[in-house]
Amino acid sequence: MSDDEEFRDIAEAAFDLARAGETDRLLAFVAAGLPVDLANGSGDSLLMLAAYHGHAATVAALIGAGAAVDRCNDRQQSPLAGAVFKNYEDVVAVLLDAGADPDAGTPSARQTAAMFDRDTFAGA
Repeated sequence: MSDDEEFRDIAEAAFDLARAGETDRLLAFVAAGLPVDLANGSGDSLLMLAAYHGHAATVAALIGAGAAVDRCNDRQQSPLAGAVFKNYEDVVAVLLDAGADPDAGTPSARQTAAMFDRDTFAGA
């Protein structure tokens, strides 16, 4: 197996761990040198995948490891907008507490909340 193939296998495993909310195992990859802002072919970062799949603890841990909270994917969607779209209030709270911008991305999290008539950002 070439180094490129081995890295692709490791990256795919990390993306699966982010989707599944396997925080400890995912952070072991990061601690071993995997970039915390690693993104897949669609530009979805580990943080985006964890947020979109509703794993608040994994989101918090990735942020603690230095993940960029406003990094958008190739469609200009932010992790916060993904969490708002999926209505994962605990993930939204973690991202906002970490300074995520409700106006980042297209559509932004604020726009997404308005589209689905959610009061996520009432008063903000």
